[in-house]
Amino acid sequence: MDLTPDAKRAFTVQSYAPQPRIEGVEIVDLQRHVDDGGSMTELARLTAGGLAAVPGFSVHQMNYSEVAPGAIKAFHLHARQTDVWFVPPSDRILCVLIDARAGSRTEGRRNRIVLGDGTSRLIRIPPGVAHGGRNLAATTGRIIYFTDLHFTPDPATCDEGRLPWDFAGAAIWDLTRG
Repeated sequence: MDLTPDAKRAFTVQSYAPQPRIEGVEIVDLQRHVDDGGSMTELARLTAGGLAAVPGFSVHQMNYSEVAPGAIKAFHLHARQTDVWFVPPSDRILCVLIDARAGSRTEGRRNRIVLGDGTSRLIRIPPGVAHGGRNLAATTGRIIYFTDLHFTPDPATCDEGRLPWDFAGAAIWDLTRG
């Protein structure tokens, strides 16, 4: 097939290969047990505060967050805290991660991962990795997350810092078109 000169210049082949992960980010597939009455997913098996699926991570707090349809909640990062996120399979959240750690092997790398959307998995987000979510669904999205530090709103001891939602450019939140 012969394309017009304009089409030849614009033509690309979309890559479906997995993107290289940010150092320290882990994705853990969870088993979802389904029957004709519904489903059950084990989020965490704890041993002395440790999450069996995420070795080296000790749970100190569990949180529940709601995200309005179309809303973007970003970017935030922690100096010491690790987050482990879970989005229910019935929801659909675009999670964007940016390695903001100076000198890391993956410094500046960006990852976009759709959470929920029929899957059950955990994502570990280490300190220094900026993260946020955009609700891609028409209903309220939910994030259940575990942290290894207790939250405090006190500015003197709070471990949560913010970057602008468009820190990586507004287009990072756009749906992939093609």
